Parts: sequence; C-alpha cells; structure tokens
Amino acid sequence: MTRASELKRNNVVRINGQIYSIVQIDVKTPSARGSATLHKIRFSHVQTGQKLEQTFRSEDAVDEVELEKKPVQFLYRDGESCTFMASDDYSQHTLQKEQLEGRIEWLSDGMEGITGFFLDSAMIGIEIPHTVNLEIAETAPALKGASVTNRSKPARLSNGVEIQVPEYMAVGDMVVVNTETGKFISRA
Repeated sequence: MTRASELKRNNVVRINGQIYSIVQIDVKTPSARGSATLHKIRFSHVQTGQKLEQTFRSEDAVDEVELEKKPVQFLYRDGESCTFMASDDYSQHTLQKEQLEGRIEWLSDGMEGITGFFLDSAMIGIEIPHTVNLEIAETAPALKGASVTNRSKPARLSNGVEIQVPEYMAVGDMVVVNTETGKFISRA
C-alpha cells in the first residue's frame, strides 16, 4: 500500500478490483489550521479508458500495482489506434487514442525515447520525453530586430500543434517544446 501523497502521474493503482492509471493529480492545501492536504486524482481505466475522479487525504493508503517499464518506439497511427514497438524484443503493441490523452499530439513516426508501461506483458500506457524538437511549419514572417523584444507570435508546428514562439522565428526553424505545458522552450 502506498500513501496518496506519494502517487505520481502514470502510476497504476487498483480501486475496487479494477486497475486504473493516474492521468492527473491536483493537490489542494487548505489554509485552515489542522486541515488535511487533499489530492484530487483523475484516473483512466487501463482497458476501457473510463474516467474516474477521487479525492484522497495525504495519509490515505492506495493499492499501487507494480509495472514493468521498457523503452518503446512509436511506429504509426491507424485510425483510432497507435502502434508501438518494444525495443528489447521487437514486439508490437497497440494503444487506443483515449489511452494516450494529452500525449498523442507529441508523437511522430519513428519517435524514440518513449517508456512503455506493461502489466502482464500487455502495454497499458506510455510516458513521453519532457521535451521534443519540432519544425515550424507555418508562421508569420520573421521581423528584423525582433530578437531584442520579448513579444511572441503564433506558429503551427510540423505535428499540427499551435504554440507561441518569439517574433524572430521563421518557417523551417527547429524549436524545443515542453510536452507537459505545450510551451516553447528554445531554438533547437
């Protein structure tokens, strides 16, 4: 049993005999003296993708399930599913788009550096790198002298995601993007 305060995103827990993956954790610390810190956790059922939200106090015990972690490579998208290949035995595993919520837009064909989570030799989820390098596919023309200002402009990346980039960036430039926040970090 693990305390609720020790849980992290992508951990897998057992609730009422069902296995859920943690999608999001919001920590609320009440300002009143003697109040307990609350952890509002959003879960996704590993097989069905059904959502569940529960609130725990920091000291509440949760039944955590141990997973096997392996490096995997993203191969391709096929309709509503994405196919990955395990790097150690070259076996292919498919996940539905619902299981990849918040991460699917950062996947590109042949992408490596992904960690696959396996339960009883079946892949149930992934963890993508915190940053990815992508090319700017569409943006307004670069402005001369814009490097001294701190203004930004919208840009569409090669994966279709739109972010804010500095005004001096142009089409074809490579940028580093934070996959958790979806924000520009630097030029690649």
